[in-house]
Amino acid sequence: MDKQMFCFQCEQTACGTGCAGKAGVCGKTAPTAEAQDELTGALIGLARACDDAGETETADSLILDGLFSAVTNVNFDEESVKELTEKVQEETRAVLGAAGMAEEAAYDMNDIWNAQEDIRSLKSLILFGIRGMAAYAYHAKVLGYTDPEVSAFFVKALRTIGEDLETGQLLPVVLETGEVNLKCMEMLDRANTETYGTPAPAAVPLNVEKGPFIVITGHDLKDLELLLEQTEGKGVNIYTHGEMLPAHAYPELKKYPHLKGNFGTAWQNQQKEFADIPAPVLFTTNCLMPPKKSYTDRVFTTELVEYPEIIHIGEEKDFTPVIEKALELGGYDEDRAFTGINGGSEVTTGFGHGAVLAAAAQIVDAVKAGDISRFFLVGGCDGARPGRNYYTDFVKQTPEDSIVLTLACGKYRFNDLDLGTIGGFPRIMDMGQCNDAYSAIQVAVALADAFGCGVNDLPLSMVLSWYEQKAVCILLTLLHLGIKNILLGPTLPAFISPGVLDILVENYNIAPTTTPEEDLKKILG
Repeated sequence: MDKQMFCFQCEQTACGTGCAGKAGVCGKTAPTAEAQDELTGALIGLARACDDAGETETADSLILDGLFSAVTNVNFDEESVKELTEKVQEETRAVLGAAGMAEEAAYDMNDIWNAQEDIRSLKSLILFGIRGMAAYAYHAKVLGYTDPEVSAFFVKALRTIGEDLETGQLLPVVLETGEVNLKCMEMLDRANTETYGTPAPAAVPLNVEKGPFIVITGHDLKDLELLLEQTEGKGVNIYTHGEMLPAHAYPELKKYPHLKGNFGTAWQNQQKEFADIPAPVLFTTNCLMPPKKSYTDRVFTTELVEYPEIIHIGEEKDFTPVIEKALELGGYDEDRAFTGINGGSEVTTGFGHGAVLAAAAQIVDAVKAGDISRFFLVGGCDGARPGRNYYTDFVKQTPEDSIVLTLACGKYRFNDLDLGTIGGFPRIMDMGQCNDAYSAIQVAVALADAFGCGVNDLPLSMVLSWYEQKAVCILLTLLHLGIKNILLGPTLPAFISPGVLDILVENYNIAPTTTPEEDLKKILG
């Protein structure tokens, strides 16, 4: 087969090595993949210009847009990617022109894909890490929060990717990506809580009431707020989907009575679950799968999410077409009961660091008394690859005196399970979106302080699932913090070379997941 594209940035990449045909496993076509590579090369050119001649607000914004657009399952529209590339090139010329400097040729991404495998691996870790970080920075920016240090690092990282450097020069930048991502996640956490209040535990039903409704998915809380405002008093109920579930925990969002519950399960089930619902679906960010013809007329996108021939809601954020479609379809004619993957009728969310740390003393006492033996952080991105039932089986087999902390969409594998309570706490605590990994880190650090030990000495085990680039930058943050003994699955990233894997194993004891039984035996001794 002739190589028509090359992409290995997500977990489902073809044959565990890279998508190289007419389209990737995610549905991204070869021309779109090529366009995204051209966009990334243009971003490296813009970063070089900013590094040499000075950053601009427009450049910082375009870098965020460009990096986020290339995250898996965000933008499938070749033409919109090309339009963004043209804007990047125009800004590059403007930055250099203002400084009286000549324009350089855009960077050729094939120089990375064809590089020596360890160099390729380390540059991929930086690139995919900053793509994930850009998503977090983008969400914060929507709420009016920016950080010049974060913006400057995007420029530094992009320039680094485009330079001829050795392994020893790239490794520090890989860890710096994790360090800066921690600052970025803290900024997003502050943006969310200062705008919408501190999340509080909430039980969220999975049933859908009769009448018109809209399903909103993705991660952007601002889009949800605008949709709630625009549907107020119009007889249209709103249901979250996927990573939008944690919205039910924010006081300023849950105050809307027509924010009713959560529809569906994990993102990779959307083609089945959206097939015949009598309601529109609004995608605010990833993860969009190519819609089937049976429901393309009911899918709407906004922000950076785009798909050819799907109605896109622009910067004006007028959701009238979505609302009109909801009223036209009418919803169900009677209440409908749905369940999670394991048959549960409701899920809980809202156990962010604000809620957990408020009960820190009680938790510490429960550990010291022997009521709580261990914490498991079982979280990350879900995906369609067979074998992800590992995470369901793992959680089911955790000791009855343990607590499972979870976040991101991987929780849909088990978040409807009823594992009971311990020490007055539910055994499964949903800490929020992948965006909320900061909460898990804060809780771990606080517990370590309370026990007078390091995070690695806590009765805490991290069992992580990954799919796309936001998981990559979170992993790099954990490595920056020196956290060891992470179990990562369901497969190791294709872009991690044997040489780089050796470094990770030697320094951090990262290991692939095996079976729930074997991994629990190893953890518990």
